[in-house]
Parts: sequence; structure tokens; C-alpha cells
Amino acid sequence: MIMKVKTIVPLLFSMFLINNCLIAGDVDKKMPQYFFVGTYTDSGSEGIYSFSLNPLTGKLTDHGLAAKSNNPSFLALTSDGKFLLAVHETKGENGSSMGYIESFSVINDNNRLISLSKVSSGGAHPCYVSVNHEGYVLSANYTGGSVALFRLDNLGKLTQALDLQQHYGSGPNKSRQAEPHVHSAFFEPGSDRIFVPDLGIDKVAVYHIDKVGSKLPKAAVPEIIMPAGSGPRHLAFHPTIRVVYVANELTSSVSVISLNKDGSFTTVETVSALPGGYNKSNTCADIHISKDGRFLYASNRGLNSIAIFSVDPKSGRIVQIGQESTKGEMPRNFTLSPGEDFLLVANQNSQNIVSFRRNVKTGKLLYSDQIKAFKPVCLLFRK
Repeated sequence: MIMKVKTIVPLLFSMFLINNCLIAGDVDKKMPQYFFVGTYTDSGSEGIYSFSLNPLTGKLTDHGLAAKSNNPSFLALTSDGKFLLAVHETKGENGSSMGYIESFSVINDNNRLISLSKVSSGGAHPCYVSVNHEGYVLSANYTGGSVALFRLDNLGKLTQALDLQQHYGSGPNKSRQAEPHVHSAFFEPGSDRIFVPDLGIDKVAVYHIDKVGSKLPKAAVPEIIMPAGSGPRHLAFHPTIRVVYVANELTSSVSVISLNKDGSFTTVETVSALPGGYNKSNTCADIHISKDGRFLYASNRGLNSIAIFSVDPKSGRIVQIGQESTKGEMPRNFTLSPGEDFLLVANQNSQNIVSFRRNVKTGKLLYSDQIKAFKPVCLLFRK
């Protein structure tokens, strides 16, 4: 009898834990998934806003202003989710000729942000900010044509710029490429290299972080030469193979780049992000790949769509398999939800955010919901 009790009690306890874990998991799936929205503050916006996605229905909800900020067009979160970084995409505040980077503390209880520090970005119109797990921060200064390195301390405060790399040159598109235009800056996963697409000079500059000197020296192979007039804008790293995908703004295309073991690069192919026969004005903006590496997405402004690509698991080559209307005008940034069962798009000119349910097997998108938002540019889910 004693042996039976000793056997039954642990079994019941285990069942209790399993059931409670399952219930907890189900509850988590029903909890709203909060995200921040970066905006341009020239049409009623006051800064950064808080929204949420219902992960069961795709319904979007507006939770109001999270923090006042000037043109916080792009956002980034630290790996622990405690601090948020935002650019001030300007060419001057209070007499300065530079833009700014601002850091905030994320307040979990009410989805609000508290400003902690603000420093010069090192150039005019910073349009992108990124941060790695060590607290290094990169600012891409579009009009300034430069990339700057910062450090975020444990209290969420930014240093002044530790290093600044100024780009030089031009491209064949006289109206868009008269000078360098650094559009983004990415930390390569599992590496100390940094990839910096420059729309103005048709290059992706490659640096690495000198942690001792807090500098950005050039990598052994310092650049990826892109097709003339292509205007590289954003990129996405494949999660399992050594391939990076570059969204070319001016030619509305995606370049597949192999990251070779010796540190060099090979352009495998460049594929149009437009449907066959489309000949109207268009520019590509953002690009993302699913965590399983099977599907790639890119936003088209003009056609106002999300281009959907399937990805070859061995070579990384891509094939366009569809286009989905963004239900709005001028889609900028878009993002996948934490579970990647939804894709959300920020339509800047029509001032709406749209959610699509994503079929994880086919990669295709199905409209779910939309909501008004002031000049939305960047969508960033909380961690």
C-alpha cells in the first residue's frame, strides 16, 4: 500500500505540472502581443506609440502614446528587452546640424517609455539604429552618409559616438545617388562584422568592431559591390546557411550574396521583387526572412505589396511565389510576429498598420485587420 502511494503521488504531481504548463501556455497564446511604432512627427504624431496584436485573431489595438520624440522613425530593443533605442531622423535640433539617438527604459506595466539619454548621431537624418547583445549601438546617418558606433551602459545610457566612418562616392542615378546615403547597419550573427548598405554608392560596406579601441576598422574584405544603380537599402541574414539577402531600393530587386569562409563575398543572383510585366514607379524598402529560412519577404512602395519568395534550403536561391497587397500606401518597415504566424505592415502615406495571418507551410499571407496610425514607419515587438 505504501509503495502504491509513493508511486501515485509523484504521478499526480507530474500530471498537475503538465496540465498547469499547458494551461499557462494556452493563456500566453491569448495574451496581447505588444509592439512599439516609430513615426514621422509631421502629421499629428507626437512620437512613439504602443499597439498590440491579438495572436489568435490578428486584431490590432491602439494603446496610445508611449513617449514623445522627434521623428523617431526607426527603433531597436536590447536583447533583454529593458531598453529601447530610437533615432531622431532630423538634420538639426537646437541649432545642431546632426540627428540624434535616444535611449528609453521600457516600463512593462503600462507599455510606456522613459527617456534616459540623447546623443548626436554623428550625421544628419539618422534612419536606422541597431544594438547587439554586448550593448554596442550603430547609427546609419542617411544624409550624413556615415555610420557611427556607440555603447549602451547597464543603466541604459548612451555614450557619445566612439567612432564614425564617413562614406564617399556616388552612383549613376543622378537624382538619388549624388552622394553617399547610408541606409542601415547590421551586426552579423555570430561574428564581429558589421554590414552597412549605402544606397548612394551601390555598396555594402563591411567593418568589424575593435572592442579594445572601440573603433570600426574595415573588415579584411571591406565591401560588397552591388549592381550599378541598385541602391542597396536593407538586408537579412539566412538563419542557417551563410547567405545574406540585400533589398535594392532603386531597382526593386533582391540580391542573394554568399558569405564565403575566407571572408569574401559572391553574388549568387539578383531577383526582381516585382511581378512580371509591372512597369510603373516602385521602390523596395524592407526585407525579412522567416526563422526556419524557408520564406523571404520584401516590401514594395508604388505597387504597395509584400513580395513573397521561397528559399532553397541548400543554396539560398529564391523564387518569387506571390504578391500580397498591403492595403495601404507606401509600405515601409514590416515585421513578423513573435510566433511568425502574423506579418504586420506599416503603411506610411495611408497612415495605417495592417496585419496578415501567415501560412507557415506555404509562406502566403491572408488579410486579418488594420488600424489607423500616425505616419507609421517602424514596427517593433516587445521581448
